[in-house]
Amino acid sequence: MDNVGNGTHVATRDLEKVSGSAEAVWDEAFLVTFDQNEAQNPLNWTKKRKWGVTAAISGTGFVRIMVSTMMAPSIDTMAEELDTSITESTMALSVYLLATAFGPLIIGPVSEIYGRKSIFHITNIWFLVWNLVCGFAHSKGLLMAARLLAGFGASAVYSLGYGVLGDVWSAEQRGRSLSLYLLIPLTGSAVGPIVSGFIVKYSTWRWMFWSTAILQLTLDLSSLLFHESYAPLLLRRRAEELRSNTGGSRYHAAIEMREAGLSPPRKLSRSLSRPLRLLAFHPIIQMQAILEGIDYGLLYFALSSFSALYVAAYGESVEISGLHYIVICIGTVSGSQLCGPLMDYAYQRLSSNTGETQIPELRIPLLLPGALITPIGFLLYGWAAQYHLIWVVVDVGAALLSLGMQIFDTTLHAYVMDSYPEHVSSASAATQVLRSLLAFAFPLLSNSLYDSLGYGWGNSLLACLSIGIALPATGILWRWGATLRGRQQSSY
Repeated sequence: MDNVGNGTHVATRDLEKVSGSAEAVWDEAFLVTFDQNEAQNPLNWTKKRKWGVTAAISGTGFVRIMVSTMMAPSIDTMAEELDTSITESTMALSVYLLATAFGPLIIGPVSEIYGRKSIFHITNIWFLVWNLVCGFAHSKGLLMAARLLAGFGASAVYSLGYGVLGDVWSAEQRGRSLSLYLLIPLTGSAVGPIVSGFIVKYSTWRWMFWSTAILQLTLDLSSLLFHESYAPLLLRRRAEELRSNTGGSRYHAAIEMREAGLSPPRKLSRSLSRPLRLLAFHPIIQMQAILEGIDYGLLYFALSSFSALYVAAYGESVEISGLHYIVICIGTVSGSQLCGPLMDYAYQRLSSNTGETQIPELRIPLLLPGALITPIGFLLYGWAAQYHLIWVVVDVGAALLSLGMQIFDTTLHAYVMDSYPEHVSSASAATQVLRSLLAFAFPLLSNSLYDSLGYGWGNSLLACLSIGIALPATGILWRWGATLRGRQQSSY
């Protein structure tokens, strides 16, 4: 995507399917594109501006992920104060994730119509308001409703984040940009339970939501200079400006060619249906959704039961048990930071060996370490807990499983970003559905599974599920990924 004008061939092909002749309608001499080294092209932005928008998305992701997990240590306390069962309190934790399943289906494609900037600010305000309401809830109904609505606003980061990264960073910089983008948000899954453990001990659980609302407001004010990064929208605006200034109607952008003859409602409906069309008809998206869904569900399975393990089996207090989430943070952060440089190195080496560039399947070999490390972590964590070995062994197992999951998921995201460069947000939204649904469902089953099988055999089952799906899928993508991409329908 060094020059957006390269999208002309796709646009012309799509137009010819409808009209039979693109040349009869459009004059390519008036196609508005970026020059090769033009500074206005988001791919050619200065490093300062690129890291500015990346940092804004990253900071927002930190708050959203922290809020998703911070209720875990306070479930018992909230259940007692709001007169609910443990299952209902756990539902308040999980319903946030349920919203993140469906929110991106709207937010992702809408950002490809109206741009990243406006949607980024609107969803930030939406999240801020409803997260604040959670802190004032005095009934389980209001708490669940506010968590659901806050989750909808929070879900923007799951589609916008990868969309912005795809907008401003080239394929050769994919690994490094992903690792640095993920560095801050991934700490949120551990920081949330740790902070909330001490909040519950020394104050009220309501400050979990009030404090994160203050943090979100601070980030909102600091990101007011967030720049629009979606190239097709920038080119459409440039074409509109040229038509206005010159009085000529021949200037056009590639996206306008693709939307020729469509009414505004039809454009909107086609964009909104894109994530579901990708999920229904694109095997690459289907495989990523299943793989990430299993990994994400298993991660939240571990998160929801982790604190309770140390309280029940090791006799620790709630606030001290929350400190063990640090090892999950260490695992996920280490996975992202190892994966990024390795991804770029492997991509460049494989590209030089094959003589080909811009081949998404060159990302696939890095899936193998993640697929193998994750089940090892589950087994170590489960059997150490089963026999009440020293807590350090349990922590090492948890760190390994989170490290393996992160390597696997980061590599998968890079693969899809390379496969759908112009519709990264819609592709991310499509995969987020199953991912969040499983993260919503799995924690509800953790108590039943461990009560029936114990930590040893329970985690052995999870390890078999993980490797039994991840390993064959890796081989399929490496062997037939390019073929599957070649046969799939256009993402437009």
